Amino acid sequence: MLTDIETVLIPRQRIAHRLKELSAQIARDLDDLPDEAEIVLVPILTGSIIFLADLIRQLPQKIRIEVVTVAGYPGKSMTSRGPQIIGALPDDLKDKHVLIVDDILDSGGTLRLIREKLASRQPKSLRACVLLRKQRQSALDTPCEYVGFDIPDVFVVGYGLDYNNYYRNLPDIGTLRKEAL
Repeated sequence: MLTDIETVLIPRQRIAHRLKELSAQIARDLDDLPDEAEIVLVPILTGSIIFLADLIRQLPQKIRIEVVTVAGYPGKSMTSRGPQIIGALPDDLKDKHVLIVDDILDSGGTLRLIREKLASRQPKSLRACVLLRKQRQSALDTPCEYVGFDIPDVFVVGYGLDYNNYYRNLPDIGTLRKEAL
């Protein structure tokens, strides 16, 4: 499987270092909230699970997790068919501080959709955190308070990101060789 990687864009050491910086920034922002404030993290599955696991271990606040599943890349497709919410969204968000967590901000469609749906549940605050943001205009124009890395507009795998449901377990983020596609 490692032989399927053409280029490592972000090695695991850089990911770990950036996660410490990102979680410290989020923790500082959450520390400004009153002690009784309820914080809810809403990860977008499945791609965000590894990022989420590493992120929450570095947040000292009392948090609740409410997952959302969104499908956008069917099977072996490298082009999004548009985000589709699978299952129910969390209901109990009124007056809570909500942080959406996702693996990649690609076209912006998923984050805009989830943000709109969660905003209708009247949270006290609503922020978003992504590990990766592609350098394409639609992604750059999508509001996102916390970004781990800006990357070129290429298809990537590893650290939770997949191709045909494989490669999520790779510790680095990279591109696939053409033969693997």
